[in-house]
Amino acid sequence: MTDPWVALEPGADPAEHVRLLRRAHDTFTEAGTVQRPVRPVVADSWRRSARAGVGPDGTASVELSDGDLGSYRAEHPLARVMPLFRELMGTFASDGEHLLAVCDEHGRLLWVEGHTRTRRQAEWMNFVPGARWAETAVGTNAPGTAVAVDRPVQVFAAEHFIRRVQPWTCAAAPVHDPRTGRVLGAVDITGGDGLAHPHSLGFVQAVARAAESQLALLLPQQPATDTPELSALGRDEALLVGAGRRVRLSRRHSEILVLLSRHPEGLTGDELLCALYEDESVTPVTLRAELARLRRVLGPGLLSSRPYRLTVPVESDVAVVERRLESGAVTAAARGYTGPLLPASQAPAVVRLRRRIADGLRTALVAGRDPDLLADWAHAPWGEDDVDVWRALAAVRPTASVRARLAALESELAAPTATWLQRPRS
Repeated sequence: MTDPWVALEPGADPAEHVRLLRRAHDTFTEAGTVQRPVRPVVADSWRRSARAGVGPDGTASVELSDGDLGSYRAEHPLARVMPLFRELMGTFASDGEHLLAVCDEHGRLLWVEGHTRTRRQAEWMNFVPGARWAETAVGTNAPGTAVAVDRPVQVFAAEHFIRRVQPWTCAAAPVHDPRTGRVLGAVDITGGDGLAHPHSLGFVQAVARAAESQLALLLPQQPATDTPELSALGRDEALLVGAGRRVRLSRRHSEILVLLSRHPEGLTGDELLCALYEDESVTPVTLRAELARLRRVLGPGLLSSRPYRLTVPVESDVAVVERRLESGAVTAAARGYTGPLLPASQAPAVVRLRRRIADGLRTALVAGRDPDLLADWAHAPWGEDDVDVWRALAAVRPTASVRARLAALESELAAPTATWLQRPRS
């Protein structure tokens, strides 16, 4: 396989490949083991789908309809590039009997357009505007998986986790905010086996890049500011934007900058050592070398020593979410929370801060009982096993899929014995 994100190798027999995939899918749903010819990207997605409690005979649920859907997508950033999507993909979708679909960052379909007969067929599996097609809701599928892994991906036939979707093939690519790099959603082309071609994946990827370029032109000009902005939520490597530069920081440099941005008065070397390293054998020499490398990355004049501090204020998405929570603006805080703080970090101070922010926000969501905010948290990767949030969601939006997921979580809590999902991966 030359490209793991493309479904079929050149010259492969689609019918034979479908037969092998169906056998592999049945084996996985029965025994939890993955066999060839399943690609790694699909195998990983199947495992995530199973952990989220998705069943192979399930279906998508419609979460937004009528006026709610109209107002939501009118305000969504991707509404600005919908004319571009139609221009680049509309004719291709109609002539090829395909569908053009656009989802948000949570996998909710905002637009589904294209060939009339194909749209009617897609309604049978609830591939309609307002339906949630995130991996955590319906398992492996191109738009949901593209958002989950932040990569263009093609899903062919029985690679789909839910059986009723397996007659279809789709290719999708994520679309990012050109200023922050955040995933805004994905653009997707869905249809029959004819889409199982590398060109289909390249096509949607090119459309996504064109949309990002268009969004960059449409963004309002930002007022001149000397305040750098640090994005660290939902990222293993933070992004620092300022003075005309975009700097992606290493994991350790990300940790240091997050901590220093919260302590404008500065931190001593000993304080940073305790904040960053679990291993007490790490020496001050190691820390000084790391800070010297960070100083070169940031450029002259931004990082000073004795104590170590930033010479200019740095605004961070962490601080924004904290301020909104403290002021009671829970909806704004939830919209600004794009994931756990530096999720792979094991630095003690970062771990404490990560837990404090997440616990504070989830507590506010449970208390607020807003069904949309609870659903967004529950269906996000960091909330898929959060039983308290699922209980709160079931109390205000007791749909069949929500009740089923809550029952599965409570069953796991009540029976801690190993299941097939905990067996070693083959």
